[in-house]
Amino acid sequence: MDSLFAKADAIQPLGKKRKAVHSSKSASSSKSTKPSGKDADDHTLSSIVKRTSTPKSLRIPEPSDASQVKKYSHIANKKLRTELVRQSTHNAQAKEMLADAEMLSMGERGMLEVENEMEKTWRVGQSEIASSAGGEAAKGKQEWKLDGGPYKSRYTKNGRHLAIIGKHGHAATFDWQAGTLHTELHLQETCRDITFLHDQSHFAVAQKKYIYIYDRDGVELHCLKSHIEPTRLEFLPYHWLLASVGNAGYLKYQDTSTGQLLVEHRTKLGSPSSMTQNPHNAVIHLGHQNGTVTLWTPNLPHPAVRLLAHMGPVASVSVDPSHEGGRYMATSGGDGTVKVWDCRNWKGAVREWSTRGGSAEVTWSAKGVLAVGSGGSVNTYTSPTIHAPHQDHRQPPLYLTHPIPHRPITSLQFAPFQDILTIGHADGLSSILVPGAGEPNFDSTEADPFENKKSRREREVRGLLEKIQPDLITLDTDFAGSLAPATNLVTQTQATLSGKNVPDVPFAKLPRMERLKVSGKADETEVVSDEDESGDDDDGEKKRASKEEREKRKMRGKGKSLKRYLRKQRKNVIDPTAVAIREKLGKQREQKRKAALAAISGEPMEERKPSALDRFKRAK
Repeated sequence: MDSLFAKADAIQPLGKKRKAVHSSKSASSSKSTKPSGKDADDHTLSSIVKRTSTPKSLRIPEPSDASQVKKYSHIANKKLRTELVRQSTHNAQAKEMLADAEMLSMGERGMLEVENEMEKTWRVGQSEIASSAGGEAAKGKQEWKLDGGPYKSRYTKNGRHLAIIGKHGHAATFDWQAGTLHTELHLQETCRDITFLHDQSHFAVAQKKYIYIYDRDGVELHCLKSHIEPTRLEFLPYHWLLASVGNAGYLKYQDTSTGQLLVEHRTKLGSPSSMTQNPHNAVIHLGHQNGTVTLWTPNLPHPAVRLLAHMGPVASVSVDPSHEGGRYMATSGGDGTVKVWDCRNWKGAVREWSTRGGSAEVTWSAKGVLAVGSGGSVNTYTSPTIHAPHQDHRQPPLYLTHPIPHRPITSLQFAPFQDILTIGHADGLSSILVPGAGEPNFDSTEADPFENKKSRREREVRGLLEKIQPDLITLDTDFAGSLAPATNLVTQTQATLSGKNVPDVPFAKLPRMERLKVSGKADETEVVSDEDESGDDDDGEKKRASKEEREKRKMRGKGKSLKRYLRKQRKNVIDPTAVAIREKLGKQREQKRKAALAAISGEPMEERKPSALDRFKRAK
């Protein structure tokens, strides 16, 4: 067979051609991809060359819209301007490549649809959904009956691994898709929360007194004694920070890459009742016992936002992780209400309704489905209805509901990239199917559910190298990396108007009359002639010059060490040392005066010999 392919010789590499351009005609012919010479007779080669090009992933795409690339022509520094133009071009190219990559995202979420208005989606039960779903998707509906509850759960970023913790100390981590148990611990003490760190190889447990970090095999690695009586845990994956809050009311950030306690904030509102993070800007949201919700960043000692959300304790807080950019926040309080807030204005709740059974647990899915667990049921709502403002405190249209006979409901967690909702309650855990709740397309560079050992190590190293500094955590995500806008409160002073080359002065440093003129509050009813203005300017210049001259004379000799010594030794009593020094200074002044007179008169200064009568002058 190899000899037949060699004999056919259907496909050969193109021969190297000399690039010689003698005219416009030859230049245009040299740029064409059509083979010439003996290669023109090969029809297979000709057909391949015409229809073959460099893949888009290997080409540097040119922005289709030239207006997307900013030129920064107003910046005088050439090096800085070149760097900013390069960054702008790179961002425009990234947008073009992202638009091309969207062709690969063919998966779409499948929501439940009804045939007519008389049918309702919330009437569909879990058994019917599981029978209609595929065999792999139906595995998500599970029931774990465990002792030692109530339980809480937490997924990894890729949604492959699950960690559970019971109030009485039962902790376990496992691969729920493969059914592989990693570790199981019986800590024999009160445990309040659990979270994975950068991946499934490490997890942290908020135990009775401190935070303990364990590896995948359940071996205790660290005991964080600076976190006393922790109640809630959150891990910031892009900053490698473990945030905790305890009964003392202190919010603490621990850098897990260096082991350093970064900062601790005193909330001054007692022990927070709930805690979550905004995945878009890494801001921590805390719910307190007095109904207040506060937003915290590591670089501010006070809350960035303080909001009175409920008339009772805030039972649960959750931020929408969908593509809306973390705009919406859902809170539930002890007053039995659930509210949806717009994080852009904080003027009031977008939507509000009451629930049965007192306080509720809330959480958002990756596609904006809100789950509310209260009493003995879990209700889910879709995003268009809960974002629409409504005046009445009416419950939004229900999407799905599922009864939970085991009370109380302590946690709700959506599995990433899956249509699965995990419910923690007093008798263990329950997983139900919520069609359309999960993100169907995943980015393998961010979170890959099918990653192997080598890719996990590479992702961990890359995450350490690209770790974001905590100072960049702000409410406005567009603040970092942007230029400060040019202020409009910059004007020219009278010196500039008079012809002198004086740079622009900021508004805060202008004189009072100049500030009033810029703000439009100056009283310009009195008209002053040019002669008066020039006279006033001359008088002002003379007064300014005389004042500067007086200041110079006043400060002359102030820095001499001898005068400084005399000022320190100035007392109400007569000091012989000070008197002797003053006499010495007087003699020096007298000699200088005589030397000056002799220089003016032109006669040499005669030195007088001391006389016996000088002692009477000294006594006098």
